[in-house]
Amino acid sequence: MTFGFSYIGLIFLIMLLVPNFFWIKNKPKDYEKYEVNESKLLLIFERLGEISVSITILIFSDFNINTISVWSVWIIISFLIMILYEFYWIKYFKSEKTMNDFYSNFLGIPVAGASLPVLAFFILGIYGKNPVLIVSVIILGIGHIGIHFNHKNEIKNIFK
Repeated sequence: MTFGFSYIGLIFLIMLLVPNFFWIKNKPKDYEKYEVNESKLLLIFERLGEISVSITILIFSDFNINTISVWSVWIIISFLIMILYEFYWIKYFKSEKTMNDFYSNFLGIPVAGASLPVLAFFILGIYGKNPVLIVSVIILGIGHIGIHFNHKNEIKNIFK
């Protein structure tokens, strides 16, 4: 693990945050009704994960591209997953913006809005051989994906 600025980390954070800024003005209908039911424990995991991932991704240069090798396939896969994440958002923004739209699967990936970036950052941690990012992403994933699955289950139960 090498301390130093990661331009790849910055690119990934921008890819993560830009759609989320647009989401603030395009939240799903009735989102507030579900938000109040979020598990406090999962919310703590999510917030700790968000902070630690955001810091780690920027302060370790392990994620920058130094040489092209077979190992580079990890960063390519990670980047492709982030591109899928962007396409998920395009699909959502073109939708009616319901809770079902927000928590929908994308290309068979459950709760894609939460799962895709967690997976991309996890694979980026593998590429950078950075256990700090890997652990941070696991913490984030427990909270973020857990919250999304809980909301999705609430939606299912309402429509039964």
